Amino acid sequence: MGLAQKVVRYTEEEYLAMERESLERHEYIDGEIYAMAGESLAHGFITINLGAEFRAQLKGSDCASLSPNMKVRSGPDPKFARTTKGFFSYADLMVFCGKPLFHDEFRDVLLNPKVIVEVLSPSTEAYDRGEKFRRYRQWIPTFTDYLLVSQTEPLVEHFRLDKSGFWVLAATVTDLADSIKIASIGCELKMAEIYDRVEFPALIEEEEEEKPKRKRQTKKAKK
Repeated sequence: MGLAQKVVRYTEEEYLAMERESLERHEYIDGEIYAMAGESLAHGFITINLGAEFRAQLKGSDCASLSPNMKVRSGPDPKFARTTKGFFSYADLMVFCGKPLFHDEFRDVLLNPKVIVEVLSPSTEAYDRGEKFRRYRQWIPTFTDYLLVSQTEPLVEHFRLDKSGFWVLAATVTDLADSIKIASIGCELKMAEIYDRVEFPALIEEEEEEKPKRKRQTKKAKK
C-alpha cells in the first residue's frame, strides 16, 4: 500500500508573496493553490469585447471596470497570521463603484467589486456556477450582479441581488439581436457586441453540412 500524499497548505500571505513573483496566475482556496489554464480564442474575444463595452459606457461615471489580472478576495478577514481559510481568485471582468478598496498596500486584490463576469469554459463552468459564486455571494457585501457568459453559443445569464436580499436569475439571453441590462451600473450590453468575431462550433458544423459536396473528378482514359 502506498503512503498517502500530504496536502501542502499555504497561508494567504505565502500565496500572495508567491503569486506576485509568478509569471502564471493561480487561485487560492483554503490553503491550496491551483494553476489557471490558458484561454481560448473565443474566451479572449469575449473578454476584450466586454471590457470595451464597460469602458465606453462607464466613462464619466462613478464606476470603472478592471482587467482579468486583478485578484479579488472573497473570504473572512484573516484573524491569525497562519490562517489558511480564505479565497483569492481572478474574475474575467469586474466593475467597482466609488473608491476601490484593496487587501493591502500592493493594491492588486480588490475587496469591493459590484459586478463580476465569468466567461464559462468546459473545465471551469461547474466551479464558476457553484463554489466560486457561493463564495462571492457570502463574502463580498458590495456584490450585486453576476454574469455568466458562454463561449460555445450565444448565451448570457444575469444573476442579480434583489431588494429582499435574495439572488435571482434576472435574465437569460440567447438572441444576438437582444441585450442585457445591468441597472445597478446603468449599462446595456448588446449581445452582438459581446460576441463580435466569435465563431460558435455548432454553427460552423451546420455551415459545413450545408455546403454542396463536390463530385470527385475522374480522368477519362485515352482510346
